[in-house]
Amino acid sequence: MGRGMADNFNTIAGWTLFGGIVALGLSSLSGHYFLADKANRPAKMGYAIEGVEAEGGGAAAVEPIAVRLAKGDVAKGEATFAKCKACHTIDQGGANGIGPNLWAVLGDTMGAGRGGYAFSDSLKAKGAKWDFASLDEWLTSPAKFATGTKMSFAGIGDAQQRADVILYLNSKGSNAPLPTAEAAAAPAADASAAPAADAAAAPAASEAAK
Repeated sequence: MGRGMADNFNTIAGWTLFGGIVALGLSSLSGHYFLADKANRPAKMGYAIEGVEAEGGGAAAVEPIAVRLAKGDVAKGEATFAKCKACHTIDQGGANGIGPNLWAVLGDTMGAGRGGYAFSDSLKAKGAKWDFASLDEWLTSPAKFATGTKMSFAGIGDAQQRADVILYLNSKGSNAPLPTAEAAAAPAADASAAPAADAAAAPAASEAAK
């Protein structure tokens, strides 16, 4: 009986050892498969990370802020601004929080006022006034706009969402007139017309030189 128990034990131990060897082999094979030719991250990520630029590619063309404001939606801007309420108040007379109160911020001087809020030196050094273009740049990436800013928010990657938020900010005490979309399109039209004008002028110049 003792020998039978020993045989059973040896059989169990043998199968256990065999199972461990098989598991180790499969683990090694799967590791080689999933790591093969994958030194870099996939060309297309499973999901986009807001505030992080795509690797190896330039930024997609963004419509001018005037164009985006013209088709913007204040209500959508208010909805997007909800994520900002953890740090900012926006109603007239609202207290500063982690960030300053944003009532009538358009047209105000960067890094100044706001009930004595302690702005970062990098933002105070700007010295300009907030307008639609600068707010668009700021909301794209505060850290890039003012290196060393205390604002840790990564930014709003969606260009139209930024325009919607700016429309909402403008509606809260600033009410500045919106830039015209036609004015934004004019420089691009002038740039495209310049090469054609130069080409037309070339034959006339050549003829005059004869």
